[in-house]
Amino acid sequence: MDEDNLRGQLLVATPLLLDPNFARAVILLLEHTDDGAVGVVLNRPTETEVDDVLPDWGDTAKDPAVVYVGGPVSPDGAICLGTSPSGLGVSDWSFFDGAVTTVDLTLGPAAAEPGMQVRVFAGYAGWGAEQLAAEIEDGSWYVVEAHVDDVFTEEPEELWRDVLRRQSGQLAMVANFPPDPSLN
Repeated sequence: MDEDNLRGQLLVATPLLLDPNFARAVILLLEHTDDGAVGVVLNRPTETEVDDVLPDWGDTAKDPAVVYVGGPVSPDGAICLGTSPSGLGVSDWSFFDGAVTTVDLTLGPAAAEPGMQVRVFAGYAGWGAEQLAAEIEDGSWYVVEAHVDDVFTEEPEELWRDVLRRQSGQLAMVANFPPDPSLN
């Protein structure tokens, strides 16, 4: 992994990260440069159906077909990720050899690739220059490899544990860390 550019990697909150915006969060980094980083939280589904806010996109939304909290920055804006069945994602933010790409919601689903499924995120997570590196160094985040299934999991509430479980060594054991160790 290129430690200078974490684009396409997952940030997995360590049990020490207690900020309610990020406790047990799993974030896909969409961009990481010298100026900062941008990502979306993959495991914060809301109760709001995609159909309720973007009626044209409801049938294209991957189950659970709800809007996700992508992060605390610009919560009124949306970032949409979609599957690219052809593997030819063409946006600036394409991942997994083009199998996942950002989707321009303003073009409508007719412009989407046939068979595409989408996930809509309200807001995003953002870091200024050197801020993310400092948080990683302080022990707030584990940086691990992302998989396509992480982006479109049908069980987002289990994603934190699932991602940690598939890691090697002691990191896999962190998946069993209780939410509140004082109750243990």
